[in-house]
Amino acid sequence: MAKRIVHAVLVVMSCAFVVSCSANKTRFFPSSQSGEAAHLVGPAAWHAGNERSCLASGRVRETPYIFSRASIGRPTGCGAERPFVVKAALGGHVGMRPAATLRCNMIGPIDRWLRDVVQPAAQRRFGQNVVELKVIASYACRSRNSRRGAKLSEHGRANAIDISAFVLSDGSRVTVKQGWSWNNRGARFLHTVHRGACRHFTTVLGPNADKFHHDHFHFDLARHGRAGTYRVCR
Repeated sequence: MAKRIVHAVLVVMSCAFVVSCSANKTRFFPSSQSGEAAHLVGPAAWHAGNERSCLASGRVRETPYIFSRASIGRPTGCGAERPFVVKAALGGHVGMRPAATLRCNMIGPIDRWLRDVVQPAAQRRFGQNVVELKVIASYACRSRNSRRGAKLSEHGRANAIDISAFVLSDGSRVTVKQGWSWNNRGARFLHTVHRGACRHFTTVLGPNADKFHHDHFHFDLARHGRAGTYRVCR
């Protein structure tokens, strides 16, 4: 009899634990990431919800440097509902060559990174501003690192950008491939802007991450973890 009672208590405790765990699946994302409370949903629905929230907010408007285009891909996989083609960031002061195709959500973080991290670092190291970013990838319907069988890349959702070089106002370039490993002001600039990007994007990858990023920085706004509350910065 005693064994049955103990067994019953354990079952009740187990059920209570399961219910508690189930209830804890409802988490809130930091406002800086989602802009609103978000339940744990599949990646496609989560991305779609964030994009629609950004579009509805009016935070991104068409300008001579930013214009919207028709939806691309499929809502359940690659693509975006209403992506933007960005020819220049930071109010037109920093060109993007070639123009990047991005979701609404990516445009604000890029501007803030340029304003708060890149330009101060360029002034400190070189005494001038960055006037252009060399973009080697934005929207592309492919798997991560283009590897067969890998998960869909954030590039496939127009939720990522790859940058290989920074052009200064005097026309000189600071490239990730050639500048990262040196002990000079160019390398210090690159390390500063890479580290500073971790405050603005949820994924930041550079030459120290793996062989696939030896020549560029990768930034995206992927959701990491069950609740999307941590970042990857390598």
